[in-house]
Amino acid sequence: MANVTFSSPKMKKDVTVYAIAGDRKTLLATAQANKIPVNFECENGECGSCAVEVSVLSNGQPMGMHLTEKEKTVLRLAGKIGKTQIEDAELKDIPPPWRLACQYIVRDEDILVKF
Repeated sequence: MANVTFSSPKMKKDVTVYAIAGDRKTLLATAQANKIPVNFECENGECGSCAVEVSVLSNGQPMGMHLTEKEKTVLRLAGKIGKTQIEDAELKDIPPPWRLACQYIVRDEDILVKF
């Protein structure tokens, strides 16, 4: 079980929801199921409209899912991540702060999602 806290100026206050780790739902699906107003358009990682900043609140090494090829391309072109962050994600398992909500799978760790 993971606590996912959504924070945005669009909302009156931060909202924390529970996500079942390993159920393969995306962060966007978790937001939609809980009526969190995360922006999205295509839902398949090509437009970048669902870019969110993810911070790990749990202690220890972050367990964020690997970047999909779509995420690497879209986030790099949007200027959200650079070559070094992509290399760190691939070689050192250090996830970058910016992710696409439609591609990010919630893991068993507490996270803060800013959008």
